[in-house]
Amino acid sequence: MKTYIVAFLSIFFISGCQPNNDREDFHLYLLIGQSNMAGRGVVEQIDTTSHPRVLMLDQKMNWVLAKEPVHFDKPIAGTGLGLMFGKEMAKQNENIKIGLIPCAKGGSSITKWFADSLHEGTNSYPYDEMIKRTQKALETGTLKGILWHQGESDTGSEDAVKQYKMKFRSMLDSLYSDLDIDPVPMVIGELGYFFYHKAPLAEDLNEVLNQIASQNDCVEIVSAESLSHKGDSIHFNSNAYREMGIRYANKMKEITQVCD
Repeated sequence: MKTYIVAFLSIFFISGCQPNNDREDFHLYLLIGQSNMAGRGVVEQIDTTSHPRVLMLDQKMNWVLAKEPVHFDKPIAGTGLGLMFGKEMAKQNENIKIGLIPCAKGGSSITKWFADSLHEGTNSYPYDEMIKRTQKALETGTLKGILWHQGESDTGSEDAVKQYKMKFRSMLDSLYSDLDIDPVPMVIGELGYFFYHKAPLAEDLNEVLNQIASQNDCVEIVSAESLSHKGDSIHFNSNAYREMGIRYANKMKEITQVCD
């Protein structure tokens, strides 16, 4: 009897991690950017509690139940906004599954999000890896949206801030072209306001991010208002990441109705 129970549980677990047979019911979301997308929060019990319909594409390109850390860019990867986002999106429809495609790279400037651009901090090619992982995910699901949180590494000079909008648009055009897909809803996030003390140009970059969102019907922006850092004035704390995940999900739901 014990053997049958173990076998049943094994089959149940394996089937739960498989995407739906219908690609349209497996909603994929691409997570890109730098460390505040990858997550640097302390992993707590709530962050390891999976949702049966929220999966993530792991480092070996397998779909597994999502739990934090969702990302694996660096050993210090921790709680981020991804899992909470996925759980919130799953609430919309009990007949769909959510697939998170984690691709963020801590410390990556926007210049590293172009083809053949080496990011020394992780000894990887963020853009090329993102395309490869997304193509793999698209074999079983449909890309429904993109989550972007990046910019801290581009606050070092006025030129970098001024060029950011142009580079962002170019990166997005390349992404759609290389994946051979039409534009999808995209949600971007403001840099933490606490970062202004470390990098005065961060406020200017937040203004650029808001301009990007206001000038594109398929892009929305999440405010960082009232969100706290983990003590380093760079990264959000765990509670802030969870709140960020909820805010991203709410914006994604809003913009999906406009962009689709």
